[in-house]
Amino acid sequence: MNLKDHIRSIPDYPKKGILFRDITTLIKNEEAFAETINQIIERSKKYNFTKIAAIESRGFVFASAVSYNLKKPFIMLRKKNKLPADTYSVDFELEYGTATIEVHKDSFNSNDKVLIIDDLIATGGTAEAAAKLVSISKSKVAAFIFVINLFDLGGSDKLSKSGYSVENLISFPGH
Repeated sequence: MNLKDHIRSIPDYPKKGILFRDITTLIKNEEAFAETINQIIERSKKYNFTKIAAIESRGFVFASAVSYNLKKPFIMLRKKNKLPADTYSVDFELEYGTATIEVHKDSFNSNDKVLIIDDLIATGGTAEAAAKLVSISKSKVAAFIFVINLFDLGGSDKLSKSGYSVENLISFPGH
């Protein structure tokens, strides 16, 4: 199955010049969604990890299913002020603004190796912030797995050059 066939492209969303890659068309198709989860699980087998983390919010869709299937704890990396207990926070740049993500301070321990899953990587700012949250928590990033890589925006390459293992199921240009 070609997963690319299940991704809708929307020009000028959320602002002019952005070509948005929409996963709702992929996850509403049960066969495409199942194939996506199976591919993430297959790629994850080459890494040693104790927990799965995902970036709000579309990353939750994929990571929770992978977590359930692999029987690994699932940690949510959330937008600012969405978690009720004590948190670590990291500010970062987006391709169209700035944001903050947080994690509960008790989510990881020093023995954890974390597989980070998200729907898409563009410039890599959010993924780098996620890696910083794992590091601040005294844990290590085992790898990143993204459903979509916007290859011409360089985020996947930036993570690889920083020493992280990166997997992408499908690639598209970002413009």
